[in-house]
Amino acid sequence: MRRYLRFVPPALLLAVVLELAVFVGVGRVIGFGSAVLLVFAASLLGLVLLRREGMRAWRGFRSSVEARQPPGRQVTDGLVGLLGALLLATPGLVSGVVGLLLLVPPVRRLARAGVQRAAERRVSSMVAGDLFGPRTVPVRRGASRPASEPTVDGQVVDAGPPQVVDGGRAIEGEIVEPRRP
Repeated sequence: MRRYLRFVPPALLLAVVLELAVFVGVGRVIGFGSAVLLVFAASLLGLVLLRREGMRAWRGFRSSVEARQPPGRQVTDGLVGLLGALLLATPGLVSGVVGLLLLVPPVRRLARAGVQRAAERRVSSMVAGDLFGPRTVPVRRGASRPASEPTVDGQVVDAGPPQVVDGGRAIEGEIVEPRRP
């Protein structure tokens, strides 16, 4: 993670330069006063949506906890919505467009899936299962599991008889990491 931090200052500088260039370009086309008014209106809309998305995320999280379901989907959806509203509230035309795109449902679903995949990669399977529910793994006909599989330590663990799936249908299963002593 730290190796990416060195790219933050140049990325922020590039974002500011891009925002200024787009603002000047839009200002030349529609006029300076209209461009300022557009940025102001977008920021005001972002502030209103920030409150709405925050309340929506909190309600979704609470309802999933009350229903005893994993809250991960509601949390990631709320984070994407809050990020979109925050980008819209940030003064700037490029950030406003990106924020507005994150609030559009199809783009929001894609971003939520990306955030979920990134979170699942960074945490253990058990924590990911607690957050997002059990993951499903498709198993196709003819796939088999050997009776013994080596572990990470190189020791062989008896996993029972090999299993072969018939019918060609996918089955759902939960990925569980073995606990290390």
